[in-house]
Amino acid sequence: MPLVRVHNFSISLDGYGTGEDQTFEAPFGTAGQRLTKWLLATSTFRAMFGPRGGGRGVDDAFAARWNEGIGAEIMGRAKFGPQTGPWKDDDDWKGWWGAEPPFHTPCFILSHHPHPPITMEGGTTFHFLDAKPEEALRVAQEAAGDLDVRIGGGPTTVREFLAADLIDEMHLVVVPIVLGRGVRLWDGLEGIEERFDVETVASPSGVVHLTFQRRPRDQAA
Repeated sequence: MPLVRVHNFSISLDGYGTGEDQTFEAPFGTAGQRLTKWLLATSTFRAMFGPRGGGRGVDDAFAARWNEGIGAEIMGRAKFGPQTGPWKDDDDWKGWWGAEPPFHTPCFILSHHPHPPITMEGGTTFHFLDAKPEEALRVAQEAAGDLDVRIGGGPTTVREFLAADLIDEMHLVVVPIVLGRGVRLWDGLEGIEERFDVETVASPSGVVHLTFQRRPRDQAA
């Protein structure tokens, strides 16, 4: 049965998944690249955008799973761009990923404001959807067919899908930094660990990989 998955989602020691003051030049705002430094060094990440090289250790082993068996993605509007409010008619923004984004699937962007679909090179189409998690997942699963759906972030979107008990597998990366401000992942999710079997793997890079596997509903504590 197809799954709902989260991959390579980084949080700080104090639980922030992004900083404040997001701009076109700074997708993670005040966090800069501190949350994603581990990922940027992997061969998986570098292969997405052309250059060779990169590490092939434990970080890359986790990073490489992000696109296996994925048929669609759901992301929050802030992952697509920093704009807020109604979309402007002359806004030609198509995301941070260039002409050929790495997704190669339908991507459903949660937005309260309508926007026509954007078709990119390589099989990625951005669809804009005003829907609660359950409805957004139904639409994404129809597009994904027999493949899994990835919840791509940011922290607000992942938190909403966790709160709705819709996530089957989750890979978090705890980065040894303190941000102090931004958007936190865990707020309102007290006791969420009771739904999952959790394993941890420490990396020489200093990050800790946490994998959450959803327990059967009748086995959750």
